[in-house]
Amino acid sequence: MISCIILFIHTLELKHLCPSEMKFICLTLLIMCGITDSRSEQYEVVGPVDPVFAVAGEDVILPCSVKPNINVVDMRVEWFRPDLKNSLVYLYEDHDDRNAEQTESYRGRTKLNHQELQRGDASLKLSSVQVSDEGRYKCFIQSKSWYDEATVDVSVEAVGRPPVITVDGFDHSERLSLQCESEGWYPEPVLEWLDSEGVRLSSETTEMQRNTDGFSVKHTITVQHRDDKIHCRVKLRHHMLETLIVTSSRSFNPWRTSIILSSIAVVLIVIAGILLAAFVRKTREHDELQNENRSKKQGEFVFFYSNFIFNVKFVFIHKIST
Repeated sequence: MISCIILFIHTLELKHLCPSEMKFICLTLLIMCGITDSRSEQYEVVGPVDPVFAVAGEDVILPCSVKPNINVVDMRVEWFRPDLKNSLVYLYEDHDDRNAEQTESYRGRTKLNHQELQRGDASLKLSSVQVSDEGRYKCFIQSKSWYDEATVDVSVEAVGRPPVITVDGFDHSERLSLQCESEGWYPEPVLEWLDSEGVRLSSETTEMQRNTDGFSVKHTITVQHRDDKIHCRVKLRHHMLETLIVTSSRSFNPWRTSIILSSIAVVLIVIAGILLAAFVRKTREHDELQNENRSKKQGEFVFFYSNFIFNVKFVFIHKIST
């Protein structure tokens, strides 16, 4: 439309033309601009208004369609990421997939429903979502007479492993030190301690690290020995994993724990001794059996050899006597 206005102004500057010729040219330009403008605004590529949330390891659909619905089977459909150097995610052209130059990380994970193209739906299915898939995508559709594109923002979530509570130690004032750790989350999760009534407890130390698997979080807390339950909860948007521990004074009595650990150690030592004695005895019996078999074989050989010599002598003497 802007180009038409520029042409119209330029036409007005042609003062050497007669008024009738100017009217004809202006009318022609207005008609052509109207047709071109109506064609360009007739169809529109639309995507989702809000970001698309995906969970790592699962599949997700990136919506993209033409409004009003038209058949786009004969058109070019390209999905790409403007923030990447090798940006091609998927390409459909000439009624077939053209992914020879597709980004390596997307190979084998993208699919376009060719039947839905007849209804103007060019949504892309992305399988086995990865954390690296997070970002901005462009859906570009082009025909011989027009083209348009839509933007799709993808946000990836990775649900980590269930939190694990360990006991770091306890002191003489019946205070128990607990540590809760969970890993494999993306983006950063929220870890919180709760008592049996759901009241949040303040963590003494917090630690957050990021690696190839995502974020790992670790918090510590000190509580009093009493008959109570302490919950460790890790949250990420609408995902939540939780573990609890019973901080009973009976369960975590230092003397009782020491006795139990000592008893377990003694039992393990006794079992190890029994197994070792059985192994030595078995080995000794096996050696004795081998020695016995070896002696028996040697005796049989000596007996066979003696008989052989005796028979040879007997035959020799018998021949001499005859």
